[in-house]
Amino acid sequence: MRCVIAHFSFDLVKSEVLQSMKGIKPEPVTGASVIIGRRTYPVMQVGEVITRQDRRDFSAGEVTRALTRLGFTCRPAPAAVPVAVLNPLETAAALLGYPARM
Repeated sequence: MRCVIAHFSFDLVKSEVLQSMKGIKPEPVTGASVIIGRRTYPVMQVGEVITRQDRRDFSAGEVTRALTRLGFTCRPAPAAVPVAVLNPLETAAALLGYPARM
């Protein structure tokens, strides 16, 4: 399949992507990810391996679209967890190990 990543055309084949990722240890996933074989890889790591370009040259969206079209399962980046904001009384109570009373 022909796709464009970072303004360069690539002819990608699913079996070639599988072969190129064989033996490569996955990095910790912090953003978008793709399942290749039984492993979950960051999309940017896979893009770097299959294009042989620096990660700053392409976006995760470009690689995700290409890998999805090849039939790989891609997952979006995990949603951010909201941080609870405590008032000064609740902060002090939490530091002392007591529940805050209002």
